[in-house]
Amino acid sequence: MNNLDANYKRILEVLRKISNENLLSYQRRTPKLKDLELISLALTAEFMGIDSENHLFRQIPKTIKCKIERSVYNRRKRRLANSINDLRMKIAKSFNEFEKFFIIDSMPVEVCKLSRSSTSKICKDVDYCYPNRGFCASQQMHFYGYKLHAVCSVNGVFQSIDLSPASVHDIHYLKDIKEQLSDCTLLGDKGYLSAEIQIDLFNYANIELETPKRMNQKDYKPQFYLFKKQRKRIETLFSQLCDQFMIRRNYAKTFEGFKTRLLSKITALTVVQFINKTYFNRNINNLKVSII
Repeated sequence: MNNLDANYKRILEVLRKISNENLLSYQRRTPKLKDLELISLALTAEFMGIDSENHLFRQIPKTIKCKIERSVYNRRKRRLANSINDLRMKIAKSFNEFEKFFIIDSMPVEVCKLSRSSTSKICKDVDYCYPNRGFCASQQMHFYGYKLHAVCSVNGVFQSIDLSPASVHDIHYLKDIKEQLSDCTLLGDKGYLSAEIQIDLFNYANIELETPKRMNQKDYKPQFYLFKKQRKRIETLFSQLCDQFMIRRNYAKTFEGFKTRLLSKITALTVVQFINKTYFNRNINNLKVSII
């Protein structure tokens, strides 16, 4: 797990199976370090918990270091954010192609502490995606930043992810989901409780939204035990993102940098799941393992 060069080669091998193209974006001059190699390096750093680029460039082998400078690495990585997400979606498709049950949830992602929110300039470089204040009911905390919305399969593979300002209610994400999923059952918590949206999802995309009812609602029934148990899968995934991939740490100053960091961490998690399944035939959610 500590061998950066070997981990890098294994992740690059996986990405070459997913994508045949080394250059994923147009560039006037062909770079020494190909796009796929750069993405592999970024995912390796996330898998190994190397959260600082200074630390990464002190550890990478000379064979890679001579091909790219640190400032160029940062700019190119941000430019490849959509390509990183495309690779993640291709891997997720190989897991979830015939999946009929999905789980939806969200988690808070802070850009800075609440006391600094009024003076902070982090992620305020573009108007459409300013962070703001929100409240997380499950953790009973106010925070400043964004909400990470996610849909995963019952096996624990992220199918869809999105980012919204912290004040946006969870239920608004369901309006986007009907364009991405169809003919399936979606399990959510009480935050997604809405009879109107439940009917809309079913009529538009044949998505059956299963949420627990509130105890004071008419015709209250406890949620089916198995659904309640399966919903914990996405909470475990969020915990793994916070623990091993340190998703709560933020060193980015721009929104593009912040978004790229999140995508890299989630894609690294998905790649490790793919390696667990195809190379070792072990539990895909056992993430603190060697991949070589």
